Amino acid sequence: MNPRRKKRLTLVLALVVGLGATIGLLLYALNQNMDLFYTPTELVNGKPDGTKPEVGQRLRIGGMVVAGSVVRDPQSLQVSFDVADVGPAVTVKYDGILPDLFREGQGIVAQGVLVDSRTIEAHEVLAKHDEEYMPPEVAEAMKKTHEPLQYSETQLQGSSN
Repeated sequence: MNPRRKKRLTLVLALVVGLGATIGLLLYALNQNMDLFYTPTELVNGKPDGTKPEVGQRLRIGGMVVAGSVVRDPQSLQVSFDVADVGPAVTVKYDGILPDLFREGQGIVAQGVLVDSRTIEAHEVLAKHDEEYMPPEVAEAMKKTHEPLQYSETQLQGSSN
């Protein structure tokens, strides 16, 4: 092989390796910043496609704060509460000031790290801002699991007797 072709081949190989390394680092950085959304039921039972988060994974969880589950530490800003949709509840632990609209029975989205199969250490808690608003992911998940009941005429007549 003559020196000119050898020089071109080296240049092309260097470009391909550089481009591959750049794309690899970009994908790695994007993967580190990705938080997947789960409902409490999906977190415990897994998503319909079978995926389940691993301990230590960053994620977002959305649902309703279970009434009577909010426990505040009187010595610090630590608070623990349960979040549920239609299935099992998941415990969220948060160290910080909760939003003004946070209360029991309220829809929230918490971002944090999965500590164990039913506990999340949150670094941010967001509360819905009015009665009509619900985060799009929570609304979609609730719509899938809350199918309106359809009664037939015979069922309605049978229940009134």
